[in-house]
Amino acid sequence: MLGPYPSMRHARLAFTLLMLLICIGCTSTPPTCLPGTHPIVLDSLYFGTTTPDGVVTEQEWQAFLTDTVGAEFPEGLTSWTGHGRWRNSGGSVAAETSYLLQLAHDGEEARERGLQRLIQTYKTRFHQKAVMRIRSQACRSF
Repeated sequence: MLGPYPSMRHARLAFTLLMLLICIGCTSTPPTCLPGTHPIVLDSLYFGTTTPDGVVTEQEWQAFLTDTVGAEFPEGLTSWTGHGRWRNSGGSVAAETSYLLQLAHDGEEARERGLQRLIQTYKTRFHQKAVMRIRSQACRSF
């Protein structure tokens, strides 16, 4: 008779199964792409424009795209202007113009390092606390 508590062997088995179930949810598999399309990583970056000295101008943004983003991602990019709102730490709603950048790439480690460099460069150059990044898996075709 086992009594009210399971044996240590049962407890270990239950723990192992629980860990396996948790780990299954942690894996990221590329999307199943249709014929004629290829899996890619799509990074969307949101750059705030308010600085201690004013705002990041369109001319400054274009220079950043040319000298920093273009150096890291010479294959191309898409950029546009947006208008964002969020609740700040004080509880009030803040609004800010932002620059958005979308990069489609192979997801290799060199790309990750390039993304980190361009984010850090923007934060340093324009005195930003953060750059929001959304990464997703997608399929590409031409």
